[in-house]
Amino acid sequence: MARIVISLCGEGRGHAARVCTLVERLGGEHEFLIATTTEALDFLKSRFQLFDNIRLLEVPGIRFHYVGTRLDVPRTIFDGFLFGGRELPQLVTRMTRELDRFSPDLAITDFEPVLPRAAARLGVPLVSLDHQHFLVAYDLGILPAPLRCSARFMGFACRLFVPRADTTVVSAFFRPPLVPGWRHSVQVGPLLRRSILAASPYEGRHIVSYLRQRTPKRMIAALADTGVPVHVYGLCKREKVGRMTFHEIDEARFVDDLAGCRALVAAAGNQLIGEAIHLGKPLLVLPERAHAEQTMNAHFLRAEGCGTFTSLETVEAGTIREFLGVTDRFAVALAERRGRMDGFPTAARAIADLVDRETGGGHAGVAAAA
Repeated sequence: MARIVISLCGEGRGHAARVCTLVERLGGEHEFLIATTTEALDFLKSRFQLFDNIRLLEVPGIRFHYVGTRLDVPRTIFDGFLFGGRELPQLVTRMTRELDRFSPDLAITDFEPVLPRAAARLGVPLVSLDHQHFLVAYDLGILPAPLRCSARFMGFACRLFVPRADTTVVSAFFRPPLVPGWRHSVQVGPLLRRSILAASPYEGRHIVSYLRQRTPKRMIAALADTGVPVHVYGLCKREKVGRMTFHEIDEARFVDDLAGCRALVAAAGNQLIGEAIHLGKPLLVLPERAHAEQTMNAHFLRAEGCGTFTSLETVEAGTIREFLGVTDRFAVALAERRGRMDGFPTAARAIADLVDRETGGGHAGVAAAA
């Protein structure tokens, strides 16, 4: 049995979904301390609050700011600098005390800045496991020049959040070459839930849409105007609009819906894209114009041949109907990747290798999970 401390960014469900999968599939014999905040903390509480071997710790983190439905990039960056100068030192001291009490064998961070610094103080081996490190580790040559510039700027956050890691694991549905200086990194696909792995995909009549709470009303109207059955998640339960129904986030129902849909229309998050590709579903993703990371995901999706994209701010019913009329053109690329996206086994082996190096092979349970 190993004692593992994990920290993760509290914004968005992708980080929380990745950590949930990691904890559930590593096995119940380990003891976990998981540190996060806001949306991710609520999600993890709903999954793990009754587990005796898992303790959740609230640690404030950087938040995204919105003006209406649009991401406020300058304010988000400004508040990030304030967080680093005012709050981070005290939070690192607090985390160091927590680690002293917990005595972890291993630390894993998913794009969170406090744990890496506390782990370094105590000499705890650290794994960086996230999607964001593609910004610095991957060859981004397929991206338009403005996005490559954005990636260079955003890459500073990766270096600031994780100044040092013993092992860097990058989880992404795409896998271009690694750049010089990062060729030690481990490339894996998205970490998939057991329910996704167990699903039996088939092509039904409906489309699935997973949207953020701040999705503009015109986007919702565009989906309703397509005239096809649409099952919407992420916007809470509402009255149906035409053939469009709204559903609470329920894992079993969502996985069933995704496995049986004809296509996915959703935000351009790495985790959901990977799940859909694993099930062989064509995608129309809708990155926000101000959300550079999701726009980069969208370009890689198009390059992979598994779907296409348009910006959330410009999508219309005609855009969605046009996509539904050409989904066959994604069939070959999806067939090559269907059932082959799961990055957990490789990620678990990387974690086991680090634990074994640090403990002399004394935690076979981690290796067995791989």
